[in-house]
Amino acid sequence: MAVNTVAMFRLLFWGFATLIAGALSAQINPLPQLLSRDSLLGTIANQPAYEVQLIYTQIDRDAQNVPHFTTYAFREDSNRYFYPASTVKMPAAFLALEKINELGLIGFDRDASMLTGAGRPPQAGVASDTTSANGLPSIGHYIRKIFLVSDNDAFNRLYEFLGQAYLNRSLREKGYRHLRIIHRLSVSGFDTLGNQYTNPIAFQDAVGKPVYFQGEGFSRDHSNLRLRGEQKGNGYLNGNDQLVNQPFDFSSKNYVGLRELHDMLQAVVFPEAVPPARRFLHTPEDRAFLLRAMSERPRESAYPAYPEKDFWDSYVKFFLYGDTQERMPDHIRVFNKVGIAYGFVTDVAYVVDFDNKVEFLLAATIHTNANGIYNDGQYEYDQVAFPFLARLGRAIHQYEIQRPRRRAPDLSAFEMNYAEKK
Repeated sequence: MAVNTVAMFRLLFWGFATLIAGALSAQINPLPQLLSRDSLLGTIANQPAYEVQLIYTQIDRDAQNVPHFTTYAFREDSNRYFYPASTVKMPAAFLALEKINELGLIGFDRDASMLTGAGRPPQAGVASDTTSANGLPSIGHYIRKIFLVSDNDAFNRLYEFLGQAYLNRSLREKGYRHLRIIHRLSVSGFDTLGNQYTNPIAFQDAVGKPVYFQGEGFSRDHSNLRLRGEQKGNGYLNGNDQLVNQPFDFSSKNYVGLRELHDMLQAVVFPEAVPPARRFLHTPEDRAFLLRAMSERPRESAYPAYPEKDFWDSYVKFFLYGDTQERMPDHIRVFNKVGIAYGFVTDVAYVVDFDNKVEFLLAATIHTNANGIYNDGQYEYDQVAFPFLARLGRAIHQYEIQRPRRRAPDLSAFEMNYAEKK
């Protein structure tokens, strides 16, 4: 009896120890090991000059297919500056739909014609869009351009609709605080003050009836984020292509922390999994529209239409396929937004593999500027950034395929008819 009692206690002890070990191992960050398995990934990720930050979220489903999230990070630091480039277009798109819903006006939806005027130089108006089905611009059409090919003018029009103060205040009120979106993209003539003024805009319904008018506005964001590393490099080319031998100052440039980008994407893809205060005011139709826009490939779009030779599948999808111009497989969809400028390359994505029943969230940023000079166009995108992000995506994808799960996820909610061009 005593022997059996001892054996029983030993069995219970080792069983309990195994459970504890399993629980602890489940919480071990897999990113350092995954990076070390690939010499290119490990070398780049661990070089401070590349300023790599990573966030990886595993998704496990319960018996009701409800997602549960486990997030890991590598060198993520919301107080360390990187230039977000076109990733700022994602929150602008999310908020543009929210603002329409907040206004709640009859006839004013994402398809209402958006006629932008010009209040003062260097503002420019837009009254037509030959790439849309009806030849007119709209919030919805601009959002599709943003996610399909990262169109800069499309973002600028949403920026003008939202205004600097509304854009930043609304995001911070939702808890996304490490950010400042304070200027248009890739358009000349706008200084700090010019970006605080926004154009007058008139909206019309399908039959041309006015549904909303927003006059020229002025708003200012007073953020002081006190970020580290806003002075970068050894020099830069000024507007006259003259070399200035001093660090480039990013303190008046846009910024959105990688965690904020990751969490905002998660809030749209999985709204029920985040607190209500952090969600966006979207209808189910808005969310379906965004999911399609974020995952559609340029060749699958009719309006706007993009030639595949110029806009290949991975044109704005860097994880897994950013180092190739071959077509992406049909069973993998990437819901994402990328940014690339000043040597910084960023991608934030929800990746789905329907064949292997795999899903995960991944966000990453990397900086390439070997000569330390900005505005000279000499950045190691093709040599370093794109291969890094593509191989990182493939490494996480393979890890996810092999990672044990209690239940295979039902991913049917993310399957769409992309053969039906829109």
